[in-house]
Amino acid sequence: MSAPFAQCVTFLYTADLGETARFYEMVLGLPLVLDQGQCRIYRVSADGFLGFCARSGAQPSGVIVTLVTPDVDAWCDRLRAQGVVFEKAPAFNPEYNIYHCFLRDPNGYLLEIQRFCDPAWPAR
Repeated sequence: MSAPFAQCVTFLYTADLGETARFYEMVLGLPLVLDQGQCRIYRVSADGFLGFCARSGAQPSGVIVTLVTPDVDAWCDRLRAQGVVFEKAPAFNPEYNIYHCFLRDPNGYLLEIQRFCDPAWPAR
């Protein structure tokens, strides 16, 4: 059997699609790949996408969006320069063998910027 699927899109709800679009396009710099009016889909990696759909009463609890990069510190510096406040500064987590930090998007979703330190992680 080959790889299970060709691509992955994770959809989340947002009560403010405009502010969400500004954050993901202007602050994170993710390219918008499809604007469906009430939903916007962004490219996160070669085959990974994140979509936001306008819905009133959107609740961010229980969700962590992890963005994997080899350079967590550079991302943190870039985002701090744009006024982003971090909930947790970059640090090594020995339990999971990762280096990571946390911030919130305008919807309250928890974003983790992370590097896997385990050589078993299937890096691109």
